Amino acid sequence: MLLFAVDVGNTNTVLGVYEGERLLRSFRIRTEREATEDELFVTLTGLFAAARLDLASVGATAVSCVVPPVRILIETFCRKYLGHAPLWVSAETDTGMPILYGNPAEVGADRIVNAVAAFAKHQSALIVIDFGTATTFDCISERGEYLGGAISPGIGIAAEALFARASKLPRVELFKPPLAAIGKDTAGSMQSGILFGYAGLVDGLVARLKKEMGGAPKVIATGGLAPLMAGVSPCIEGVEGELTLEGLRIIHGRAASGKKG
Repeated sequence: MLLFAVDVGNTNTVLGVYEGERLLRSFRIRTEREATEDELFVTLTGLFAAARLDLASVGATAVSCVVPPVRILIETFCRKYLGHAPLWVSAETDTGMPILYGNPAEVGADRIVNAVAAFAKHQSALIVIDFGTATTFDCISERGEYLGGAISPGIGIAAEALFARASKLPRVELFKPPLAAIGKDTAGSMQSGILFGYAGLVDGLVARLKKEMGGAPKVIATGGLAPLMAGVSPCIEGVEGELTLEGLRIIHGRAASGKKG
C-alpha cells in the first residue's frame, strides 16, 4: 500500500508518494482553486505514469491544507478515485506534539507538520523556517512542544509589491544572489536589496527568537526558496526540502497506529 502525502499551499501543492518510510517520488504542481476532481485525476494519472507508479496502489492519503476551497476538491477526489477519505491534519489531530498557542486552531496545518517532522529527526530545540508564499518561523522546545513563532510576507510577495508599485523598476530574476551588495546597475541593485535585505530580515528575526527561547536552537529551512536563502542567510544551518511531506508521513503513521490500537 502506498501513502499519498499532499501539502496544499497558497501557490504550489507538493505531493509525495511513500512506500513505508521511503519517499518514492515527489511532485510540485500549481494550486488550482477552481479545478475539479476529474481534472485533478487526469493530472495525477499523468504524473504517476511518468514516475512508473500506479495511482490505484494508493491506500491512504494525508493532507495539510492552508487553502480552504481546495479542501472539497481533495476530499472529493480521494473518495471518488482512491476509495477512501483523506486524513486532514490540524491542531485537533493527535500529532504527539503539544501546541502551546493561545488558540491552537489558528496554527496552520503546514506549520504543525513541519514542526513534527523536524523534532522527530533532530530531537532538540529548533527554529523551522518555511519559505513559501508567506515565510513562517516555527519554534519547538527541547521537550518537543510547539511554542509559536512568526509570519512575514514571503520573498515573492515582497518582490511583487516592489515591481507593481515602482513603475520604473523592472522585474528581475531571483534564482541566485548577486555577486556584491553594491549593485552596479538597476537589476543588480534590486537583486541585492531583495535577497540580501530579506536575509537580514531572516537573520534578525531568528536572533530575536533565539534570545526568547534561550539555549541554542538549531535553525533549519524548508520550502521552495530555502536553498537560495540558505546561501545568503548565515543563521540557516541546514535545508530539508521534504520536511512537510515527511511530517505528513509521520502523523499518518501515528494516526494509523492509534486506530489499530
